[in-house]
Amino acid sequence: MGNDALSAEVDLSHVDYPAVQQSPEFQELRKTHRSFVFPVLTACLVWYFAYVLLAVYAVDFMSTRVFGSVNVAMVLGLAQVVTTFAVTMWYVHYANKQLDPRSEKIRTEIESGDFEAREVAR
Repeated sequence: MGNDALSAEVDLSHVDYPAVQQSPEFQELRKTHRSFVFPVLTACLVWYFAYVLLAVYAVDFMSTRVFGSVNVAMVLGLAQVVTTFAVTMWYVHYANKQLDPRSEKIRTEIESGDFEAREVAR
């Protein structure tokens, strides 16, 4: 999968983009995307702000040594970085399995003119 550039021979000036946006397929794609992104974004923001609030208001807790010179703040800070990579990998996997096939289908219909033919038939 990927965002291969359109060839110069494809003319998309005739596409009714508002109609595409209102189509059931596009609405389902948006719903699928949002049902993943918004909960994950909320969880990540809560996790991030929890770290900041702990750093500001729980200084004694955050400065507790775990081992050697490593304290709780350093462990949680590293966990923030790990979380960022994990969520990125999770999203890429989700997009490859759920979003890309649907968006590719919509794109193919638009480029081939099947979308307009289907809309006229309605």
